[in-house]
Amino acid sequence: MKRIILLLVIVSILIPKQATAQKDGAAIAAVAGGLLAIGAGIAAVKQMQEQAELTATQWVLANQPAMTSFSLKTLDFEGKKLKDMSSVSVILFNIQEFKPMDKPELDGKKQVLFGFTSRGWINDQGIDFSKVNWMLIDSPEWLKMMTSYVKVASGQVNESHIKEALIAGKIVNKGVKGKGDLDIPFYKLGGDMYVVTDYSDEMKFIYNERSLGIFLKETRDLVQIGRSEIIKIHDFFFDE
Repeated sequence: MKRIILLLVIVSILIPKQATAQKDGAAIAAVAGGLLAIGAGIAAVKQMQEQAELTATQWVLANQPAMTSFSLKTLDFEGKKLKDMSSVSVILFNIQEFKPMDKPELDGKKQVLFGFTSRGWINDQGIDFSKVNWMLIDSPEWLKMMTSYVKVASGQVNESHIKEALIAGKIVNKGVKGKGDLDIPFYKLGGDMYVVTDYSDEMKFIYNERSLGIFLKETRDLVQIGRSEIIKIHDFFFDE
């Protein structure tokens, strides 16, 4: 609310002094309405994030009894607009274990929790978590997934080379980058072109430029993970 009030003050200063009082009032009212709508949208997304984090924590408590001390943070709600939330196909959470102590450090095992959403997962009441399927992965599984993804995205078939490049380098928009060079370039595809690989009994991977598509065989849902999210997950696991 303080931010909205500050913006109103700034806008009132910037409106030309030559305008009539009536026009000033109308302009300020219009801006105020817009800012309040933005504030409401930000608050709604924040509430959804808190709701999602609570449910993700409950899922971990119910399904991972050996995990007794951990941090859980949302990876991809930052910067989302309310009108865009219904199109989100996966919500992601970084999880890291730690040893309980005064001012502990996050130095334990890292995992990422995927929440795959399906149509209608957001409604007037917020998030319908019955339409979210959960999957927890660690760094070895992520490396295996990314090796399969890089193979289908680039045509590189040497798995040892791919794994070495992934661990030592970074995933960027154009491929896997090492110390200054693009070790493994990705195919340049049109927006309606796809390359598919059968990853497991549960899913297929689909490469489309700038995204990783995951086809969930049980629900027949195709979810998209943007390249920026892929980069964030990879950095979380391997960036020291």
